[in-house]
Amino acid sequence: MASAPVTGRARLLVAVLLALVVTACSAAPGAGQSGAPTPRSTGSSAAGYRNPVYADDFPDPSLLHVGSTFYAFATQGDGRNIQQLTSSDLVHWTKRADALPSLPGWAQGGATWAPEVITVGGRYVMFYVERDSARGVQCIGRATSSRPGGPYVDSSAQPFLCQPDLGGSIDPNPVRDPDGHLYLYWKNDGNCCGKKVQLWGQQLTPDAARLVGRRVPLLSNTLGWQGNLVEAPEMFVHDHAHVLFYSANDYASANYDIGYASCAGPLGPCQDRSQVPLVASNEVAAGPGHCYPFALPDGSTWLLYHAWQPQAIGSTYPGRELWLSPLTWKGAVPQPVTPTTQMPAAPRP
Repeated sequence: MASAPVTGRARLLVAVLLALVVTACSAAPGAGQSGAPTPRSTGSSAAGYRNPVYADDFPDPSLLHVGSTFYAFATQGDGRNIQQLTSSDLVHWTKRADALPSLPGWAQGGATWAPEVITVGGRYVMFYVERDSARGVQCIGRATSSRPGGPYVDSSAQPFLCQPDLGGSIDPNPVRDPDGHLYLYWKNDGNCCGKKVQLWGQQLTPDAARLVGRRVPLLSNTLGWQGNLVEAPEMFVHDHAHVLFYSANDYASANYDIGYASCAGPLGPCQDRSQVPLVASNEVAAGPGHCYPFALPDGSTWLLYHAWQPQAIGSTYPGRELWLSPLTWKGAVPQPVTPTTQMPAAPRP
């Protein structure tokens, strides 16, 4: 049967309908780069965003901000020793090359964890975890690069830091204190072998090449919800106060959560303040942990962390996805953070 002729009014109606469809599609949320959800428009107010900001396995995240670019680093995965993402807005992320493509001779390989990078004298220093072939325990390595995205190179003959009598050393956190000194925080891996677990701190030399001064234990697992370990120390200074964030319990479970302690200075003493977790599992995020607190130039503070999908705890894919939540305070006390998928306001880098 022949089609009826299209009148001018009908053409106008079709054009209007098509415009409405295009507008609706362009405003709808969808998948961003590398699987990350795109921000959702909230009309005339600041654009919101959706969590996770990177919907793929990206465990133990940390952040480096250089110029207009954010560099995120994470534990091994996707064929890379150190995973790396970049972003200009903390919401849309692009996967990059392996930040540590070659391991040093002492490293066994296959256990490259928890990298963090700090800027020192115009260069970039990465601390990371690998298994020491000679000692058979996890230790902390040190690599450097002239570029924030690497490649980082570790030409050392042995690990930077290891505590074999305490089960090894993991989860390095290099920090430049407001007093100008550099410090390194970490965990002895005692839960690997029935030994006491503690979070530690020690001063670094100005070039971050050596540890100096006293090595100080800062915190241990003394609360029921922490299970048999605390780990992933992150020292952060807010309102002139030192706050030590940490994670605790079994990372591959919904019991893994984030707590904090207040410290009198960069090397303590520290007092655990989390009778209950600061960030806990809920119906959208399981096992939130290994957080990275940071501040933006506008004064806002944020928390980057990983979490499992509740129905996929322990999975290889999607694994531990990358989440971003605002961090609010009452004075020097961080307020509880609830993992939420739809966020009303995006960061303003």
